[in-house]
Amino acid sequence: MTASWGTELMPSTHKFLTNTEAQDLLAIARRAIQAKFKGVPLEVEPGSTPDALQVRRAPFVTLHKHGELRGCVGALEARESLLSEVIRLAPAAARDMRFDRITLEELPDIRISLSVLTPPVPLPFTNDEDLAEKLRPGIDGLILEEATKRGTLLPVVWESLPDPEAFIRATKQKAGLPPDHSSPTLEAWVYQAEEWSEPLDAQEP
Repeated sequence: MTASWGTELMPSTHKFLTNTEAQDLLAIARRAIQAKFKGVPLEVEPGSTPDALQVRRAPFVTLHKHGELRGCVGALEARESLLSEVIRLAPAAARDMRFDRITLEELPDIRISLSVLTPPVPLPFTNDEDLAEKLRPGIDGLILEEATKRGTLLPVVWESLPDPEAFIRATKQKAGLPPDHSSPTLEAWVYQAEEWSEPLDAQEP
């Protein structure tokens, strides 16, 4: 499967979201999770959100509890507006099947983070060493794809995996491939992301 994404490799120096817009979106993500617990859809009045949230961009929603990961779900390619994607993905992150499902009682202890992605672009490479040299630690998110298997690590993961070769191996594992997997049909893409988190005192039910 071959993806048809963007062609601009370097990220813009202009922030896609302002801090106010990002915090509004984080608040909407929390409301979307709360609405899911209540069994009702979250409704946002047309025209009540900034124009930037209506642009088609792909986000990841990440949930932490006392610094420990409790869920992370996202999209590499946006099908709807950033606002709609966050409303869809935030409740899914609270039900990430890799973890125990988040309960309403622990929601006040959950801190929500958002990654807003640039369109991924192909990154040709010859082997792992070549790929490691081309990656920009702390900047690039990586997608690796082999046939029907695909995995990604967000740029923020460089904080815990600063070594490019370890970053590549971990991305292969996310794709369901052996960490030492090598194949001429393995494809790579990179993207960048704006990272935003709720203030530490914002976790309210």
